[in-house]
Amino acid sequence: MPAQASGPALPADPEPPTWWTRWLIVVWEGRYAVASGIVATWLLLELGTLPFADVARLARQNPGQTAFMREQSDRARELKKPFRIVRKWVRLSLIPGDVVHAVIVAEDGTFWSHEGFDWYELRESLERDLTEGRAVRGASTITQQLVKNLYLSSSKSPMRKLKEWVLTWWMEQNLPKSRILELYLNVIEWGPGIYGVGAAAQYHFGKQVSELSREEAARLAAIIPRPRRFRADSEARYVERYAKIILRRMDARGW
Repeated sequence: MPAQASGPALPADPEPPTWWTRWLIVVWEGRYAVASGIVATWLLLELGTLPFADVARLARQNPGQTAFMREQSDRARELKKPFRIVRKWVRLSLIPGDVVHAVIVAEDGTFWSHEGFDWYELRESLERDLTEGRAVRGASTITQQLVKNLYLSSSKSPMRKLKEWVLTWWMEQNLPKSRILELYLNVIEWGPGIYGVGAAAQYHFGKQVSELSREEAARLAAIIPRPRRFRADSEARYVERYAKIILRRMDARGW
């Protein structure tokens, strides 16, 4: 009989790892578990310090000095510049509809329908930022802006953003939309040391908020993104152009 062709040699069984090799593997793999545990603990500690009770109290209690007010005050102190906070609280029922509508179409068009986050605007913002390679378009809702003003800072760190999202969700669960809007209109910055629509109406137009015209309301809304750079009563091209856009948006909604 012809000799059968021999097949390829089979590999030898690997030697079992020594005890110290097994120990190194455990240590190497375990480091990920340890790191994950450390990160999770850190996140829980950070989020555990958030003012959940303070947010719930806002349903019946107006806030005192906000985080943004303290930040601006500290910055002025460091620069040895004078800084005075001017505020005048105005109930939502006493704020003209034109002011409310102008702010909504300028800052958060879907405010009454979303639950704290505008996912469409967020997606559009991310796509444009990625295209431009830098932060170009904002997507924060009125609730997010309020949370940031009250409790956080102007920092853009991931942790600050995470805190903002958690508190935004919590605020939407605990406060009605009308109260969120009233708080927002009364705490945001509208000029150097000018906080809230009551102080803004007096500072920019020398009027009570109830006396503001429709165009003045649009001009106030137009400077919200840049309150220390522009005056609402100025003839700056940015203010005039954006105010006209806001008025057109209000017309489109029948406001």
